[in-house]
Amino acid sequence: MTRSLQAVAYCRPSVLESAADGQRLGLETSRGATPSGVEDHPRFFAGFLTSPQVASAGLLAVADVAAARYYQRQLRASLDPVVTGNGDRLRFESFSGCCGVYARLDVLGSGLDGDEVGHGTTNVDVNNPLREALSRIGADDPLHLRVGPDELAVTTLDGPVVEKKVPLPDRWLRGFAEAQVIAAGFDLRAELPAAEAVRFLRALPRGGARGASVGARWVVPSGRGLRPTTRAVPGAVCLPSPERLVALQRVLRHASALRVYGPAVTGGAAPTAGAWEAVLPGMRLTLTLSPDASRGFSGEGGVLDALATDEAAEDAELIAVLLAWEPRVDVADLAAASGLTPERVRAALVRLGTSGRVGYDTAEAAYFHRELPYDAERVERHNPRLRSARALVAAGAVALDGSIGTVTAEDGHVHRVRDEAGVLSCSCLWWAKYRGGRGPCKHALAVRMARRGVAAVEQDLARVDGGAR
Repeated sequence: MTRSLQAVAYCRPSVLESAADGQRLGLETSRGATPSGVEDHPRFFAGFLTSPQVASAGLLAVADVAAARYYQRQLRASLDPVVTGNGDRLRFESFSGCCGVYARLDVLGSGLDGDEVGHGTTNVDVNNPLREALSRIGADDPLHLRVGPDELAVTTLDGPVVEKKVPLPDRWLRGFAEAQVIAAGFDLRAELPAAEAVRFLRALPRGGARGASVGARWVVPSGRGLRPTTRAVPGAVCLPSPERLVALQRVLRHASALRVYGPAVTGGAAPTAGAWEAVLPGMRLTLTLSPDASRGFSGEGGVLDALATDEAAEDAELIAVLLAWEPRVDVADLAAASGLTPERVRAALVRLGTSGRVGYDTAEAAYFHRELPYDAERVERHNPRLRSARALVAAGAVALDGSIGTVTAEDGHVHRVRDEAGVLSCSCLWWAKYRGGRGPCKHALAVRMARRGVAAVEQDLARVDGGAR
C-alpha cells in the first residue's frame, strides 16, 4: 500500500476544562483552507452546544471510526478527524483505516448556540485524554465549544506546537472520493422510530471469533421496523458486515430515529454499500459501509468515468471557482451560473470529489463544499485501471466498430467490449467476476476514452467545416 506522511500541527492539544459557567471544550485546528486562503489554525466557532452529552458521544463515535480497522484489526489506524464549517453547521468526518467505513457527525444550527459558524476545512485534534474526558460529560453539564484557537492561543501561535506525523495511505484518499460518489446513488429506504432502532441495532451480531466479519445480511422494511430476509429481494436493504455499526452504540439512547439509505435492489443482487443515520437532537450521525469488511471503498471504481474525461476536468475547474462553502450545493444554480448542463455539473462535482473538495449528504440528497488536503492528480496517478486504460489508448490497442470495441491487451489477448444501452460490458475476467459492480474494467475504460477522442475530432472537423462555409 502506498503511503505518505501528512504533517498536522496544533498550537496545543485539544482539552476539556472546567470553568465557572460549566465545561469548556477546546478543539484545536491544524492548517486548513478558508475563503481567505490557507490559514495555519482557522477558527470556526465559539459558543454552547445545546445537547452537550449527545454531541460528545457523536464526536467520540467519529473518533472511534478514525482509530478503527474493521478488517485486519491487528494493524493500527489513526487519522485525526476533519472538521468543516459551512456557515450554518459544523461537520466532523473520519474514515476507518481499512477504508470500509465513513463516518460524519453534522452538528446543525439548532445544535449550536453562539457565534456564527465560520467557513473552511481542517483537521482537528482528538487525543486520548480528551476522549476519556468527553466520555464523562453528563446530561446537565453546560458545554462551551471552541473550534480553533482562543484569543490567548492566537497571540502565541509562533511558540511551541503539538505536531503529529499521520500516515496517509493512498487508499484512504481514494476511499473519501468513492464513498461520496456511491452515496449520491442512495435513496431513503426505511426510517425506524427510536424504540425499533434500539431493538434492531442491539440485536446485531458483534462479529465472530477474534472479531471476524459475519458477512452481508439483508433486511426489508416491515411495519415500523426491519426484518431479516435470506436473500436480496426488491425493496431489501443490504447490511454488509453489520458489526461495523458498533460506533452507533455511542449515541443510540439519544436517537429519535434511524434512517437507512441504499441503492435500488433487484432480486439476487450482490451485496451493496449503504448508509445508516442516527437522528439526534440538533445533529445527525451517519455511517456509510462498504459492501464487505474486506472490501474498502478505495477499489469500487465509481470515479473512473469522471477521471477518464478531459471535459469533466475542465468543467471541474470552472465549478470549483463557483463553490462558496455552501452546506448544500445546488446543481441547478451551478448550471445557471456556469452555463453547463446539469449532467456536466454533476460530472464535475464527481471529479471535485476525487480531490476531497465536495462531500455528499444523504439526508439532504445534496453535495456540500469542503476542502481536504488531497489532489485529484494523485488519486488519478495511483489508480491502476485508469493508468492501464490510458496506456492502451496511447498504444493504439483500441479498435472501434459501431457498438463493439476490441482491445488488444498487453499480453496479446483480444477483448471484446459491447455497448448495451450505454453500459459497456467486456469479455475479460474482471467483468465476468464483478459484472460492473466495481466500476468499469480497463478495456471498457479504454474504449470509452477512444470514443470520446473520436467524438472530439469529429466536433473539431465540423467546426472547421462550418467556418469554411
